[in-house]
Amino acid sequence: MPQHWPAADIARLILDGFDDYREHFRQITDGARARFEQAQWQETQSASAARINLYEDKVGETVERLRASFEPDTLMDVSCWPLVKSAYITLIDLRFDDELSETWYNSIFCGLFRHDLISDGCMFIHTTRPSLRRARAAQTRTYKPQGHLSEMLASIFADYRFSEDYADLTGDLRRLEAQLRENLPDWVCKDPELSVELFSSVLYRNKGAYLVGRIYTQDEQWPLVIPLLHREGRGIQIDALITDEADVSIIFSFTRSYFMVDVPVPAEFIGFLKRILPGKHIAELYTSIGFYKHGKSEFYRALINHLANTDDQFIMAPGVRGMVMSVFTLPGFNTVFKIIKDRFSPSKNVDRATVIEKYRLVKSVDRVGRMADTQEFADFRFPLSKFEPACLEELLDVAPSTVSVEGDTVLIRHCWTERRMTPLNLYLENANEAQVREALEDYGLAIKQLAAANIFPGDMLLKNFGVTRHGRVVFYDYDEICFLTEANFRHIPQPRTPEDEMASEPWYSIGPLDVFPEEFPPFLFADSGQRKLFDQLHGELYNADYWKSLQEAIRAGKVIDVFPYRRKGMDNE
Repeated sequence: MPQHWPAADIARLILDGFDDYREHFRQITDGARARFEQAQWQETQSASAARINLYEDKVGETVERLRASFEPDTLMDVSCWPLVKSAYITLIDLRFDDELSETWYNSIFCGLFRHDLISDGCMFIHTTRPSLRRARAAQTRTYKPQGHLSEMLASIFADYRFSEDYADLTGDLRRLEAQLRENLPDWVCKDPELSVELFSSVLYRNKGAYLVGRIYTQDEQWPLVIPLLHREGRGIQIDALITDEADVSIIFSFTRSYFMVDVPVPAEFIGFLKRILPGKHIAELYTSIGFYKHGKSEFYRALINHLANTDDQFIMAPGVRGMVMSVFTLPGFNTVFKIIKDRFSPSKNVDRATVIEKYRLVKSVDRVGRMADTQEFADFRFPLSKFEPACLEELLDVAPSTVSVEGDTVLIRHCWTERRMTPLNLYLENANEAQVREALEDYGLAIKQLAAANIFPGDMLLKNFGVTRHGRVVFYDYDEICFLTEANFRHIPQPRTPEDEMASEPWYSIGPLDVFPEEFPPFLFADSGQRKLFDQLHGELYNADYWKSLQEAIRAGKVIDVFPYRRKGMDNE
């Protein structure tokens, strides 16, 4: 090793790149308040996509800066990178975003080196943070009603103000107090130790702003989320008060866009969220506030820990085999792994590059609670013993260019991970009458809400939707999605002659983007009872004019409301 190998200089340049990324991330995030106050909804969507793309852009800039600043023989000597890691640890020890900076370092290393050179000596496969982190104060505000709920609520909204006035603060506070008393046991509201703790920064997403925290006594606690809306021309409206853990969990769901929130100490805020949502994995919580790359790091660490400490083996995921993707899972780990097959079904008019493009598109669009978030991985290496033989045999058969065996290791060159759900078609097979009705109602709402976000699923078969643990229907098969405004919705033309009517093939021309909603019923439902029920619940989906009206609204610049919570007694406009 050269006597003056520049480990400290390389580490400093990597951290400078991280600081540049964090500053641009902060600028986009800090603009959320003004966009909410000024009702700039299209700008809000653009900012969300820009912040997601920012990470890879800044990683690329930093990698190029490293290559321009150091000789290749120096920079690419992987045996010296443990020194870079050591120097980097010294630089980040006093930071408040130190765990994020480890993930950034890993991204730079992977941008420079082949994945088979990854090791914990050169990068942060395991974090160094927990053993070094000092206790830090969470950025919260605490309110104690001491028997006066109305005064406490008034105090909260005196602290959380905007450039736009509240439209009807007195009426909103009266309604919130009634909801609070309805949601909590009577004795809690009278408890002299009752407290409300709110994160000091407001969370923003889509057309909403959210106060997030908890209500607690000495013995119990409840999560607390208060959504706010800006009704253009009418000021700020306090829309609801939510204390049910399942409802709050849905607001932080993996099916939604990422919040924008000022988080001075990310780990403390995640710890705060984890206390009020103990069922959420910290990977999902980091992702929910825009740190999706660190969420990916936490997911990977949880995965390797699970594999190391259980006898779990990968198996093929239950359900109908896909025509484009092959899907496998770990029974004890709530995730599916999706790889692209080498050969597609002849009915699929897509190629590998198009599938990748579609899956990446989902990352940057508004998922409105109806599309599962994905993480993309390259060069996963798993022990051969962790694969059920039948699973490995099928993967090697359908995707030999992606899956291979190297000694006692299975290499997965490219895959996506998604939260595991029950396929809707399987759910309906085992559901009672009430569950079938509820699931089909939500299935139609999922299609409508995706359309409102300018997403057309393309292949709307039941097998391409899943049911979450909260009973919500979510779309998860993206190889045929497109923007709603790209599709050409048509009525089936009237037959010109009796021969037209009897013909086995269409007598009219069909373009590649043509969609005939009248054809949906037999295509979607083999079960005639389900077909009839869905027609009662969502029959307008079979009418091309319905879809065209949505296209017109989107082209006119309207950002349609889709609420991630139930709105008791509101106008639902």
